[in-house]
Amino acid sequence: MLTEILKIDPENPSFDVIRKAADYISRGKLVVIPTETVYGIAADAANAAAINRLYEVKKRPKNKPFAVCVSRKEAIEDLAQDISPLAYKLADKFWPGPLTLVLKSKNNGTIGLRMPDNAVAWQIIENAGVHVVLPSANLSGNRAPIEVKEVLKDLDGLVDLAVDSGKTKLGVESTIVDVSLAVVKILRAGAIKSEEIERIVKLKRVLFVCTGNSCRSVMAQGLLEKALKEKKKPDVEVMSAGISVPFGMGPTQETLNLLSKEGVDMTGYRSRAVNALMLKSTDLILVMEDVHEKRVLDIAPVVKNRVYLVKEFAKISADDLNIPDPIGQGGDYYSKTFYMIKQAVDKIAEIV
Repeated sequence: MLTEILKIDPENPSFDVIRKAADYISRGKLVVIPTETVYGIAADAANAAAINRLYEVKKRPKNKPFAVCVSRKEAIEDLAQDISPLAYKLADKFWPGPLTLVLKSKNNGTIGLRMPDNAVAWQIIENAGVHVVLPSANLSGNRAPIEVKEVLKDLDGLVDLAVDSGKTKLGVESTIVDVSLAVVKILRAGAIKSEEIERIVKLKRVLFVCTGNSCRSVMAQGLLEKALKEKKKPDVEVMSAGISVPFGMGPTQETLNLLSKEGVDMTGYRSRAVNALMLKSTDLILVMEDVHEKRVLDIAPVVKNRVYLVKEFAKISADDLNIPDPIGQGGDYYSKTFYMIKQAVDKIAEIV
């Protein structure tokens, strides 16, 4: 029997096709689907019969496990454990995209995870309702296919369905990076260049947290970015976020005025809420008040040893290490807040 082929518009995917492909996968069938890299064969990771058939179809040795594709970044924690800040950082930077991360699995082995940057693949995986493996749709050792007609040369009749969205965007397989151990290894060069991976490996991420992400944390971000540039420390990324944020709000005018006097322009910045992935991908988390530290640890308890109060780094001696919110206060109050933050940032810039 020949493989069933369904064409789909990559820009406006038909839900009927999505639903049929997802249903086939959940029922243990093998379905060829596009990704941004190459075409892959999707199968239910928990269905032993489907996985055995997939090994046979690809003529792949059974000591080579299949990577699992996910439809959301947070799924990394459903399938892996002991995840390092670097692993979260790579996922945050390159997912969705052509990066497969090898992590420590729940059974103390390893597992490869990837989040494709392709609307058709994403919707099929999401609607399948199961964990989906997605190796390239070729016989092991052959060139990975970028069109369905290439798939069918080897696999026509061996897979149940092929979803055809035309040529893939990149035409190169994903880069595979092993982050399961302390030493990071690039196992396969692919769509993401080794230099890009190595840059993220070297990168230290600093996050400032306040309440609304419109004044204190923005001040700190702007000042630290300036200080790091002056000290020629390009391997530090500075971010800021808030625990209670009206999304997309700009910094207060008082904040912009004070930063402008330091030669810092944050007019284009827009507020964002802190989240678990952001926290877990950060090497140093600096909060303005105790209440911010508590909220951070509520969201991501694992970052406990990476959280500090900003004022701990200031030269000002005080029993109270909180930096109060200047929102609604006058210019003098803003200036005092700004001075305290600047004192701390000068010290932080030296040690990061």
